Amino acid sequence: MNATRNEALEAWMVEHGHSSNSLAEAVNRALERLTGRPGGLDGSSIRAWKAGRVRWPKSATRKALENVTGLPASELGFVPRGRTSTSPAAASQEDPDMKRRALVGGLAAAAAAAAAAPGTTAPRRIGMSDVDRLQQRFAEIIASDHRHGGQRGIEQRAAALADEALNLQNAGSATQRVRNNLYACAASFRSSAMWAAIDGRRYDDAKMHMREAQALAEMSGDQAIKFRIWSHAGAMYRHMGRPADAFAANDVARNLHITRRDPMFTSLGLARQAAIHGAAQDRTGTRRTFDQAQEAMQRANIDDYRPVWLLAFYDQAELHSLALSAHLALGDYPTAEFHAHRCLAGLRPHMRRSQAITMTRLAHAQLAQDDLETATATAMKVPADAATQHARVSRMLQEFGAALRAKAPKSDAAQAWTEHTRDAWRAAA
Repeated sequence: MNATRNEALEAWMVEHGHSSNSLAEAVNRALERLTGRPGGLDGSSIRAWKAGRVRWPKSATRKALENVTGLPASELGFVPRGRTSTSPAAASQEDPDMKRRALVGGLAAAAAAAAAAPGTTAPRRIGMSDVDRLQQRFAEIIASDHRHGGQRGIEQRAAALADEALNLQNAGSATQRVRNNLYACAASFRSSAMWAAIDGRRYDDAKMHMREAQALAEMSGDQAIKFRIWSHAGAMYRHMGRPADAFAANDVARNLHITRRDPMFTSLGLARQAAIHGAAQDRTGTRRTFDQAQEAMQRANIDDYRPVWLLAFYDQAELHSLALSAHLALGDYPTAEFHAHRCLAGLRPHMRRSQAITMTRLAHAQLAQDDLETATATAMKVPADAATQHARVSRMLQEFGAALRAKAPKSDAAQAWTEHTRDAWRAAA
């Protein structure tokens, strides 16, 4: 009998940006947290799951996969041995291990209810399932940021989740590994609050989040989140027009050990360095560092495990986006336009915020080359909600309108832009 492909697992992997190798690494780490021993899965193991050759992994492996995905194995397309149905109820009747887990789950629920009863003093045990739940919420924050960006609501939700992660530290007993992961979760949420504030041009708030995120990251020992925070700091100072501080902060990120271990982190650090060189009016530095960032990206193994925040945004399109920013700042408008088109061609559909920013920068590059009609048409393609609600996009479009009117106040393009902002923006406000 031919194996049936596990389409549910494949769909989950596509949705969450996992290759076979990266999912194997994630499950191996979850197995080590569960058993104290490293897991032995590799890409071929996951491909066997997807092909349906392995329909019901071993119990520890299933639990590790469930911790990684936040879903029961039955919802990921796995079927207990001897069954053809994925019904959880039917599976529990025929699989003794599932019966045992159901019994343990019921006892755990009863214990939790007893712990919540008045007068009960038994401490709660904080575990990796709590960490996994927070990491799922972090993925939701990342997705919301890429859809909307810069919104105060995103900043507030991320800050509240950072507090929730810290509150768990005092909610019960936990191993040092769990505590380190909780600090890393709190730092991740704070870094997202920081980025939302930067994106919304609320720099005082961003600096407050940055200080808290840096302290939490130090307590966690997590190199990846340290990189994210210091790299964000470099971007913040660049947007504030402080290139010296931007270089200093970005250098902290670039000198972390993780950049020597993973060329993708090296590439991101260099790409943001190129953008700072552009802000500092250093043409040679911009070109050299952009080429180095491209070379590092080409060396990176696409199947290596990376955190969700990096997988969600850094790719060839983002590299072109940072090059666009650099060359726009340098006044090299034809090169800026080239990178804008390359960025737009490669942007993934969920990157709605990035698309709005890139379209706005493209309009500026085209206007600076006196292509009024094309520039105006480009600017009019920016979604009205981004034009009115995203602080960075709104400001850049206001500057575009001012430059257009200064260049050709009586032109058809200027008239079209005035009518567009009056009608489309007013409807979206």
